[in-house]
Amino acid sequence: MWDQFEFVNPEFFWLLLVLPLLVLWYFFKRYQQTAALRISSIKGFKTSKNWLAKIRPLLFILRLLALSALIVAMARPRMVDESTKIKTTSGIDIVMAIDVSASMLARDLKPNRLEALKDVAAKFINARPNDRIGLVEYAGESYTKTPLTSDKGIVLSSLKSITYNTIIEGGTAIGMGLATAVNRLKESRAKSKVIILLTDGVNNTGFIDPRTAGELAVEFGIKVYTIGLGTNGMAVSPIGLLPNGNFQYGNVQVEIDEGLLKEIAQTTGGKYFRATSNTKLNEIYDDINQLEKTEIEEFKYKNYDEQYRPLALLALGILGLELLLRYTLFRSFV
Repeated sequence: MWDQFEFVNPEFFWLLLVLPLLVLWYFFKRYQQTAALRISSIKGFKTSKNWLAKIRPLLFILRLLALSALIVAMARPRMVDESTKIKTTSGIDIVMAIDVSASMLARDLKPNRLEALKDVAAKFINARPNDRIGLVEYAGESYTKTPLTSDKGIVLSSLKSITYNTIIEGGTAIGMGLATAVNRLKESRAKSKVIILLTDGVNNTGFIDPRTAGELAVEFGIKVYTIGLGTNGMAVSPIGLLPNGNFQYGNVQVEIDEGLLKEIAQTTGGKYFRATSNTKLNEIYDDINQLEKTEIEEFKYKNYDEQYRPLALLALGILGLELLLRYTLFRSFV
């Protein structure tokens, strides 16, 4: 509530410094405010306590209150109700192409590459409230997990449900994943179209060459950011299946076709990143978030509710009461 309250002319509060001076003036002049009769002795007079004399300072207090209310009214207090309307002037359509091959279960990122990616990607999606986002999964083949949508709840739910499975053919078809993402964006009318392509391997299957898919992206005005995921050297990765159906893990040499990923990014006007840790992966998505800014036009509407009128009326009422008491109950010649 108080953050919506303001004073238009706060400089009038300096007048409050006059009030202590008035109090001092009253203290030294209080005995001169009423008529006095001096006699040598009051013996023989019947005396009684006069309660009116004791509460007479009430008149001065009322005048101080009236003056204080008037000063606050002059400062023009008011309530400000601000409403904001946001208009997206240049939205961005983004498709995230995610490698879900078995190697994405490698544990060089915690708890593994796929889960680390999902955590970071969820933060990225939440940071893009005004853009449409879609998801593409690929391994030996590719398919659309979620078409372009502005409903972040749907995208986040789909992202969370991404897991490694044996339904998709094994391998890493980078060209297929990129081509499917291009297909989701080719008819988009957004001013900016972006693909974030993530892989932890080399293109070893699929019937579409990654470079051909990159050329298609250029033809449709799509920018591709590529991310190579995995530590340098060896990584604990799945190397086979145990009799109980669980993966057997062992140290495997990390092999990423960085030359291909750099070429695709450069050809389409994007950028290549290498994520060797959870922290680095998070930084990469932050960088992309900064590189792809959505133009927002913001309109602010303010409604002012002036509050000085009740204070002015209060000051007038207190002053009227003070005058009424002064010339009736406390009447005097001063």
